[in-house]
Amino acid sequence: MNRPVRILVAKVGLDGHDRGAKVIATAMRDAGMEVIYTGLRQTAEMVVNAALQEDVDAIGVSILSGAHMTVFPRIIALMKEKKMDDVLLTGGGIIPEEDMKTLQEMGVGKLFAPGAATADIAGYIKDWVKTNRNF
Repeated sequence: MNRPVRILVAKVGLDGHDRGAKVIATAMRDAGMEVIYTGLRQTAEMVVNAALQEDVDAIGVSILSGAHMTVFPRIIALMKEKKMDDVLLTGGGIIPEEDMKTLQEMGVGKLFAPGAATADIAGYIKDWVKTNRNF
């Protein structure tokens, strides 16, 4: 890999709790990634457009609001529309296990529950990018 993994970390919707997203953004930076943090109250369109403009390898969405079954499918649809098939969509937050499985069947990458080790998250993203992106 000639350059660091680039990841966009986003908070979508009205969820105003960003401590977890900031922890993840810092941990991914500390793991050697280039991190773009969008801040609060982003729309799915804003996230995908920012990811496209920044040429990221991965999008990480932090969601605690319960809107994950709306947010992730919308982001996936926009990514497909913009031919971003080689960009990982991952994330975490308060997401029931059953919903995680459904979202993964739709094309979302691995999702992480609160308390997941940041080293595991970084390792997953780096491995996915190494396997799926052509640098």
